[in-house]
Amino acid sequence: MLPPELPPLPALTRAEGDFVDSYLQIVDLLGRINPARGTDTYGALRAAQALVARAAELREALTTMHARGETDLHAATLARALRVLDGERRAGRVTLPPEGTP
Repeated sequence: MLPPELPPLPALTRAEGDFVDSYLQIVDLLGRINPARGTDTYGALRAAQALVARAAELREALTTMHARGETDLHAATLARALRVLDGERRAGRVTLPPEGTP
């Protein structure tokens, strides 16, 4: 049986797509760095090192958007894109786990 089909991504400019992708990559890295969820210092170190490059990509996407006159963030559209790309689960790794969770 095939898994259910994901809803389509909303229409985004290339810069908005880069913005969302970079943001989610940063969220993933922060989840790996999260001391309440991590398992080893080396993995956290590698994620912290990669964070610098991903932040530069995020900055570049936002700079491109601003330079093109895309001055407003369309939060509802971007939130839909984040949900389609599993952003809620990915962002959950940045928070503290429920108390009593090993």
